[in-house]
Amino acid sequence: IIEENVSIANGVTIHGGVIIESDNVIGDNSIIHPNVVLKTNTIIGKNCTIYAGAVIGSDGFGYAKDNDKWLAIPQIGKVVLGDNVDIGSNSTIDRGALDDTIISSGVKIDNLVQIGHNCIIGENTIIAGCVGIAGSAKIGKNCAIGGAAMILGHLSITDNVTISPGSMITRSINKSGTYTALMPFQDHEAWLKTAAKIRRL
Repeated sequence: IIEENVSIANGVTIHGGVIIESDNVIGDNSIIHPNVVLKTNTIIGKNCTIYAGAVIGSDGFGYAKDNDKWLAIPQIGKVVLGDNVDIGSNSTIDRGALDDTIISSGVKIDNLVQIGHNCIIGENTIIAGCVGIAGSAKIGKNCAIGGAAMILGHLSITDNVTISPGSMITRSINKSGTYTALMPFQDHEAWLKTAAKIRRL
């Protein structure tokens, strides 16, 4: 399904079951694999590959409390992908609330990755499977984020940072290097003792 006001450049390949909503732009030689959904106002650069089942441009997770109810906040930004970007199967990238969500040129994203609204991912960063990046996080250039890592929202990570698999990043990183935030697997009783010792350090 291709809706109105969609611009599809030369050499684009679109496989079966794809839904391209209105006002999308797809750059030269990009490949859209089966069952991808491109929501309204998504911009895809040149030579991008979007693998099966990815959803790009859904509303971000933005709600405001009104007494005892949650009201959805309109998400009016876009998702913008640069050139030579790969998005893995069943990954999701949310549109910005006001500003755009930006995936810069050369970024490679594995399967089952969630990128929240207003995030900015710098050039040539690579993100392994099952990573979650909360809204408004800014990741620098040439970073590597290991599988199942978690990055909290509104943080900034500088260029040339490696994050070990399974790490939870709870504050901004201003110096290049490798960062790990993961305790070894233990039975629960041993874990409680280890955690108590760490708190006393």
